[in-house]
Amino acid sequence: MSDNADLLFYDGACGLCHCAVSFILNRGEAGRCFRFAPLQGETFQQRIPEGQRAFLPDSVLIVTTEGEVLVRSRAVLHILHHLGGGWRLFGWMGSLVPRFIADGLYNFIARFRHRLFKKPAEVCPRMSPEQRTRFDP
Repeated sequence: MSDNADLLFYDGACGLCHCAVSFILNRGEAGRCFRFAPLQGETFQQRIPEGQRAFLPDSVLIVTTEGEVLVRSRAVLHILHHLGGGWRLFGWMGSLVPRFIADGLYNFIARFRHRLFKKPAEVCPRMSPEQRTRFDP
């Protein structure tokens, strides 16, 4: 795994997570700030201690290059910041919202995501061969 990219874990059984990963992958240079791995994969098992896994959400989380684990709204804001442009501005505005409110909204969406988005056929989204090199098992 590249040491200069944050590791973004996602729920491989979630259609919304697949849409988010595809969106990030297609943002060019900004998307290269991340490597990707499903929560159901061996990379997640190796990188996140078992005792910590039980307390993490089953949607999107990020392990930064510094080793910090970001979850819920902090993970989303981190992604927006790295996407740049208008997305960075949107992330900055989101950072003004108190975390308990932002996390509450995140949890609300996460609760209904499986009903709103079709379950993907595969754990990894469809992508180009170059994009596939940015995925860990």
